[in-house]
Amino acid sequence: MANLSELDLQNLRHLIGGHDTAHCKMQAYAEQAQDQTVKQFFQKSAQSAMEVKNQLMTFLQ
Repeated sequence: MANLSELDLQNLRHLIGGHDTAHCKMQAYAEQAQDQTVKQFFQKSAQSAMEVKNQLMTFLQ
């Protein structure tokens, strides 16, 4: 893998942090949802955010 510049690292940090925040929020919304369809929507969104975060983290290895 090519070396990442400082700007690349800052952008990755920003993207990873954003997806982590989205995951936490979607999980919290899912826990509070009364409607099962809404709950599933937020659970799937949380899972998707976590998957993207994990994919982005591979660039740091």
